[in-house]
Order: sequence, then structure tokens, then C-alpha cells
Amino acid sequence: MSIRLRLTLWYSGLLAAALVAFGILIYAIVYQNTMGSIKTRLMNEAENVDVASTFNSAGELRILIRTSNAIDVSIAAQAVNYTQDPRGRIDMQTSNLNALGLKFAYPEFDGIKTGRYHAETLKGYPFVIYEKALVLPENGAIIGLLQVGAYTKNEIVYLSQMRTILWIAGLASLVLAFVIGLFLARKALRPIEMVTEAAERVQSGSDLKLRIPGESQDEIGRLTRTLNHMLERVEKAYNVLEESNVAQRRFVSDAPHELRTPLTTIRGNVDLLEKVWSETGDSDAQDQQNGQDSVVVKPKLSPAEREELSREALHDISDEARRMSRLVNDLLSLARADAGYVVDKEPIDLLPLVEEVARRAGFLPRKAEWVVGPLDALAGVRVVGNRDYLMQLLFIFIENGFKYTPAGEVRLEVYRQEDRVGLSVADTGIGIAKADMPRIFDRFYRADESRGRTAGTGLGLSIAKWIADMHRASLEVQSSPEGGSRFTVWLPVDFSECPDYGIMEASVRPAVPDSEQS
Repeated sequence: MSIRLRLTLWYSGLLAAALVAFGILIYAIVYQNTMGSIKTRLMNEAENVDVASTFNSAGELRILIRTSNAIDVSIAAQAVNYTQDPRGRIDMQTSNLNALGLKFAYPEFDGIKTGRYHAETLKGYPFVIYEKALVLPENGAIIGLLQVGAYTKNEIVYLSQMRTILWIAGLASLVLAFVIGLFLARKALRPIEMVTEAAERVQSGSDLKLRIPGESQDEIGRLTRTLNHMLERVEKAYNVLEESNVAQRRFVSDAPHELRTPLTTIRGNVDLLEKVWSETGDSDAQDQQNGQDSVVVKPKLSPAEREELSREALHDISDEARRMSRLVNDLLSLARADAGYVVDKEPIDLLPLVEEVARRAGFLPRKAEWVVGPLDALAGVRVVGNRDYLMQLLFIFIENGFKYTPAGEVRLEVYRQEDRVGLSVADTGIGIAKADMPRIFDRFYRADESRGRTAGTGLGLSIAKWIADMHRASLEVQSSPEGGSRFTVWLPVDFSECPDYGIMEASVRPAVPDSEQS
């Protein structure tokens, strides 16, 4: 179904609802006015009817009514007497009721209500009847019921004709509106087709600088401006992606070098170890031959020298292995981020975690002094997160602080602000240039040459940003080229109650009767 037809159907549906509501409202107003006029006339006629009582020869009370000479022939009245029978009896009717042989239905004595209106059809003659209780003026006792009815066939026919007119007019208006709406929708949506054609030309071309023409102020103009703005963003995103690809290609070219260097060192040291320990057997065999021939071919390493060389080689192998492990872990973390990996999280007490980080950070290689500020603000604070990843985030900040602070101090501080807690790592190192600040969390990006001399791959802060995003945390960076940087992560505090833990008590068991004595 085309959008043109959908718009027309929606418009027609709304119009139909409006016409139905309007018709119901008009009919209700006319009905209330018509029937209200009849009810008012019946009340007035009931007030103009003279009611009298007399006794017949048997001493029974009878009710007499006398209507005005000007009463409408469409008005009829009857009097019901309840003095002899609680079910009532008709004492008198107007002549028009007698001529038609009709009588209004009336309630028993217990059901008499003054001022009640109701509709009734007698032998095909529709009436609206008004009832009024008759009372004795001496004591106020109810003796009968006066019923005044109006013949309403003309009004019913009028209301029926009005309903028919409303239905026919509504349907005709709806059909006409549908046809006109379909034509107007076709005409109004023609500019959208033009925009679609222009967008297809943009899609098929390679020039993202192409824009859709049109500067009208209506909805189509807004759509055109929105699409042009989208094209601008696509162009910028493409440029950013191209820059990212350049950075990744640069990293791909640098990563093999980063991996080849430790591998070369490890391989060289392994070869050295093989050579050093393989000389032991050769030296012993050569010693035996030298003992027979009394000829010294070459000197051999002493056990102490061999042990020293082995220790140095193993130390170099260990350092390079750790370096490779860090690089591989960084690449794995970024691969998980690209794959949409979601870390497992649970409520964590923050104080023990930060204390553990502070303790381990003291063993890291560094030239700066490691200072831990007061941690009292973390007492009783819990966050929802992953313990290992939060520790990794803090260690990234701490290791960067040690790396870029050749002298001075690196400080760990904590803050509490209502529903969030801040973990801050500040250093007195070389600082970050203002131009580099917007890109420090970009992957593979490293700052200016002064920082570039320090070993690294430019992945740490990208991983920190990913970890912060996974924990719905925000990162705040403050730095100056003159020296000193501060990295702060703000974590939302978990205010949920801790689950209660306890030991299940032994259930009450029924007493076991003693065994029967044999």
C-alpha cells in the first residue's frame, strides 16, 4: 500500500469519525429540544387540568377531571383512583382516549411517582406520558394519579427523517472527501518523489558532496534540509572512517614491529641459552681429549658465569613475554568491544577493590612517588560492575601516570557526589597538549612526539573508555602542557539493599516413640 493511499485512508477515517461525532451531536440536540418541548407542554397541560372528587350513591370516592377548551387534540388525559383498590382503577378519560378505546398503563399504588415521564405505544399510537399524583387538600393523602399523554408520531417521523438525512449526507461527504484527498495527496507527495530521485542519484554516485536542491519552507523543504544535513554527516563520518582506516593501517604496520622486537629478543636469548648449555657437554668431551693430547683448544665458561648469563637471558625473556602479553590482551579487549561483548556485572564493594589496586600499584616499576589519598569516602559504597575490568581501568590510568611522570608523584584520590563516586589518578608528568585532548581516547592514537618517545601502542585509553561505557560511567580529563594530568572516572552508586544471608535452622521433627520391649 502506497503512502499516498495510506494518507488518504487516514484522512478519510478521521473525517468519518468527525462526521459521526458531529451527526450524533446534532441529532442529540434536536432530539432533546423536540422531546423537551413535548415534556414542557405536558407539564403545563397537567397544571391546567381541573381535578375534583365526589362520592357516588354507594359512598365511594370518584375522581373527576375537566380539561381546558383550548387543549390540543393530541393531548389526552386520564385519572386513576386508588381509594377502593390499591391496584387502581380508571375513573375518567378524555374523549379522544375513549374514542380510540385506549388507556394508559398505570402503576399500583406503591409505584406512584410524581413528575415521571415515560414513552408508551398503544395500538400503534406512540405517546409520551407525564404522571402526577393526586392528593386530598385536607390531609395531603394520595388518592389517585393523573396521567397526561402527548401523541408523538409527527415528532418520531421528523427524527427518523433527520437520521436518514444525516447518514446520506455523511456518506456522500466521505466519498467526496476520499476522492479529493486522493488527488491532493498525489499532488502533495510529488516533491517527495523528486527528492527520492535525487537521493538515488547521490547513492549511485561517489561524490558525497552532492546535495539535493530545494529551499521551500514547507514539510518537503524540511525533509530536503534534513537529507542534506544527513549527507553532510555521512560525508564527515566517511572522512572519520577514512582517517580511522589510515590509523589502523599505521597500527598494522607498527604492530608487527612491536611484536617482532620482543620475539627477536626472546629468540636471541633462547639461542644463547642453547649455546651456553650445549657447550657443557662439548667442553667435557674436549677436556678428556685435551687430557690425552695435552692440547688446550678453547677456554670454557665457569659455572658462575654460565649461571649469570642464564639469569640475564631468562630475565630478558620474561620482560619481553610480559610486553607481548600486554599487547595481545589490549588487542583482545578491543576485539571484544567491536564484537559487542557485554561484561558480567554484579554489586561490588568499592573500598576493597580500590585498596587492592593501590597495594598492587606500589609494586609497579616507576620513577615517580606513589601516593594514595584518603579512601574514607568509599566506605559502604557499592557499584554494579565487573571487578577485573574496573581494576584494569584504574591500572591503565596509573601505568600511564608512571610512564609519563619521570619525576614527581602519581596520586590516587576518591570523591563522593550524591549518587555517583569518582576515582581519580593525578600525576605531575609532562601533560597533554590542548590539540591532543579531543583524540586521546581514539584507538591507535598517540600524542605528540614528546610523548611518542615513550613506549606504547595507543590502546590503553581506548580500552578504558570502553570499560567506562560498559559501566555507564563518565570519564573526565584535566591536563595542561606545562605539566600534570588528572583522569577521573565517575561511577553510579548502587543503592539497592544487600541480600540477607543466614543459616537455615533445623526443622522441627516429630518425636520418635521408643522401640517396643520384647
